[in-house]
Amino acid sequence: MAEWLVLTLAMAAACAVVVVITFVRHRTASDDDDPSETPDVIEYMTMWIGVVYAIVLGLAIAGVWEARSAAQDHVQAEAVALHEISERVRVYPPEVRDRIRDDVNTYVGHVVTTEWKVMSDEGRITERGTALLDRVRAAVTDYEPRTDFEAQAYQPLVDQVAAADQARAARADSIGATMPGVVWFGLIIGAVVTVGMIFALQIRRTPREMVLAGLFSALIAFLLFLIWDFDAPYSRGIAASTDPFLTLFPHLDG
Repeated sequence: MAEWLVLTLAMAAACAVVVVITFVRHRTASDDDDPSETPDVIEYMTMWIGVVYAIVLGLAIAGVWEARSAAQDHVQAEAVALHEISERVRVYPPEVRDRIRDDVNTYVGHVVTTEWKVMSDEGRITERGTALLDRVRAAVTDYEPRTDFEAQAYQPLVDQVAAADQARAARADSIGATMPGVVWFGLIIGAVVTVGMIFALQIRRTPREMVLAGLFSALIAFLLFLIWDFDAPYSRGIAASTDPFLTLFPHLDG
């Protein structure tokens, strides 16, 4: 709440300074001062408002796209680590190898069928998924290698379990929205001001001007929607997917 108060006071102070300076300058202007000799201030402000808002929109889109790409990277890293576990246990005895592979398949199946929907609907990972990954970890770390060949494979397997756990934690941390509320406040207010400046220029009702004004407003709305859509990496239209899991574990598809 304190941050919003600071923001409100800062914006109000900025507006007050401009109004006061303009009022004082107008009162102290000489009789021969001719405002018509200066550039049109409305057009100047409109241009710079558009430029500044375009920069803000670009930074916001880049930020949410980067967050979405990072979320997909977390999924990729988790899937690769689990696949490596399934492949590297081939040096273990059949009963140990099959048990670990079954545990990995159970975990991946839970992620792609149940946990992904919970992430999308409720914005969290499941306790069941955590328990299944713990079971994979226990199956890998509790086995005591019997040969030198198995001993050489043991530590890399433990490392892959740690990598999967780290990727899962990163996936959990990136579930929520990435844009703070204050940024959304600025984006929406900026959109209102930018579109509102059209009327400050006394737009007429000619077909050409009406079409351009409509397209400009539609573009602003589209860019805001794009930011909103990217803002939740796992739950909206252009979201991170389970494709890395299904590619490396094709037998679990469907």
